[in-house]
Amino acid sequence: MTLPGFSQTSAAFCLLLIFLVPLASAGLALINTGLGRSRSAAHALLASLFVVAIAAIVHVMWGFSLEGFVGRPGHFLVAGGKTWNWVAKEPFFLRGVEFDGSPVSLSMLLQMFSVALAALIPLSAGADRWRLGASCVSTVLLAGIAYPLFAHWVWGGGWLAQLGVNYGLGRGFVDGGGASCIQVVGGLTALSIAWILGPRRGKYSHDGMPAAIPGHHAVFVLFGCLLAWVGWMGLNSAGAILFAGVEPARVVLVAINTTLSAGSAALVAAVITRRRFGRPDATLTANGWMAGLVASSASGAFVKPAAAILIAVIAAAVTLLAIEGFEFWLAVDDPGGAISVHAVSGIWGLVAVALFADVGNRGGKSGQWLAQLVGIASLLGFVLPLTYGLNWLLNRFYPQRVDLEGERQGMDLYELGAGAYPEFVVHSDEFIQR
Repeated sequence: MTLPGFSQTSAAFCLLLIFLVPLASAGLALINTGLGRSRSAAHALLASLFVVAIAAIVHVMWGFSLEGFVGRPGHFLVAGGKTWNWVAKEPFFLRGVEFDGSPVSLSMLLQMFSVALAALIPLSAGADRWRLGASCVSTVLLAGIAYPLFAHWVWGGGWLAQLGVNYGLGRGFVDGGGASCIQVVGGLTALSIAWILGPRRGKYSHDGMPAAIPGHHAVFVLFGCLLAWVGWMGLNSAGAILFAGVEPARVVLVAINTTLSAGSAALVAAVITRRRFGRPDATLTANGWMAGLVASSASGAFVKPAAAILIAVIAAAVTLLAIEGFEFWLAVDDPGGAISVHAVSGIWGLVAVALFADVGNRGGKSGQWLAQLVGIASLLGFVLPLTYGLNWLLNRFYPQRVDLEGERQGMDLYELGAGAYPEFVVHSDEFIQR
């Protein structure tokens, strides 16, 4: 399958953009580490390395076989007189892919990096209590089942992408940079992990009030935001070219919108936290920055810069509200705010496509609205129960939460035998709650 106007020069340019994507993973790994406790810092970064490695291996072994690419073989069902593509039909171990710089091979490489990024998101929600082995097995489930199935529906010519052709619903479900496949899938998996693991010891008092457990390294968090910004420009740009079919020249608009989204959301978060607490909060501002990046992913190639700013402003406000809501109202302990940043802001980004984007749709705005809502309903109605069910089953056979003594000592000492900061006292022996 070839893309219109996709030349060797376009392939080389797209490859350079894809090479930027691992910086997003590096940034997210630093953010996750900095927002956790100091006594689990080495554990958090080692888990990030393992998760990236496992996700890449699983994608090569069979993930791409389920995901495929537009125009490639697939399994089809006939319903309502229409033919629907449900899952790809590729050989295992990439045996059907020619590594020649074609859109298929570039897509495979981008997806290998993308699934690794999605698998990093749940680490934040499970910080300070998620066993290393359990996080690795959970990554196999995410990278081998949940991610490739939904990515095929959106990017592999699957039924969500066919909504435009089969039912005239706009252009079908549109997601240029992975707001759904990467961010929301990762964020909903994070929600499943947080539910299964339960809150950290000492997070909630007997009357249900949450205690503040601040991250240990704000510099890691803020530097991670800068790395993620560069990686996101590559991710949004390469995704728009390969999966949304935009011309390479539109990368300029994608980079502008990605930068404006991150910056606008961070400034809004800083203003909101200063109004509430008297000073800007560094970690919540970082959450705002990341929420802006996430919200830009779906529509970055299709909206004007002014719309990108407005999308980011709303994303920041919604994300901060969601962080508070999950912590105070739902008693979900999410140390890094991953559920709010990636799932909630990602869903808002998908809605923003119908609200602000000009994607040359058929059937008018109403058709695009319905296509986007069908995609969001599939995430909430299929991906969330799937990821929760798979991890619940895993937890029945292989308990995912570390023992009480592991939380007391810290994940570094308990699972790795050495701390990240051996020359400093990084915690006391006192445990707030049992």
